[in-house]
Amino acid sequence: MSERVPVKTATTVLEVVDALIELDETQLSELSEHLEMPQSTVHDHLQSLEATGLVVQDGDTYRASLRFLDIGEQVRRQREIYKAGHEQAKQLARETGEHAGLVIEEDGLGVLLYVARGENAVNLNAWGGRHYELPTNAPGKTILAHMPEDRMERIIGQHGLPAHTRETITDRATLEAELADIRDRGYATATGELIEGVRTVAAPVSSRGKVRGAIAVGGPRKRMRGKRFEEELPNMLLQASNVVELNLSYG
Repeated sequence: MSERVPVKTATTVLEVVDALIELDETQLSELSEHLEMPQSTVHDHLQSLEATGLVVQDGDTYRASLRFLDIGEQVRRQREIYKAGHEQAKQLARETGEHAGLVIEEDGLGVLLYVARGENAVNLNAWGGRHYELPTNAPGKTILAHMPEDRMERIIGQHGLPAHTRETITDRATLEAELADIRDRGYATATGELIEGVRTVAAPVSSRGKVRGAIAVGGPRKRMRGKRFEEELPNMLLQASNVVELNLSYG
């Protein structure tokens, strides 16, 4: 029985942190009500988090501290694909004027590991660390398309095919046909599947026979069309992907 206590405690601490982030600055009573936990329990966890510098108390309000930013940045910098590819994403953003980013898969979800913003980029509500289901976007689909089938099956079984917009693929047969097309042409596209009005192109990044992530460019539909969307951006992304793969292999 005692072996299970630390696991439960850790889960509760994460619930408190998630609630603090969701509520922004909040008081103990509000946080307790939100979590449906006794105030004494929540207070104890807040005191522990404050002692470690993860929570800041200002009068009678609490908030998550910026130490999480430091932790996240250190974790990101340890990833080989970040070291190998973030400069390529920066270059793509400069050259296209749009958002460019690196995406990896973790625990069956896509994680935006790095994002660079070009001079014409619109607000896509994209930030480093954002998580989303892999079938809902171009980089996620290209990762799915190039991973072992049994792994893909587990991910879809775990996270399903939830709809974010009217364009999101929610049918299994449609997804499988799309993934086959992606494997044939070597890159993926998405139109409004995660964010309405946004189009994205993505190419896989592989190393040692395994997909490691994807590099992508996204922007408003009115600019992502015709030859630019169908030829120029795919070619740019495939070239960038090749550079990242070389950096992973020899960097």
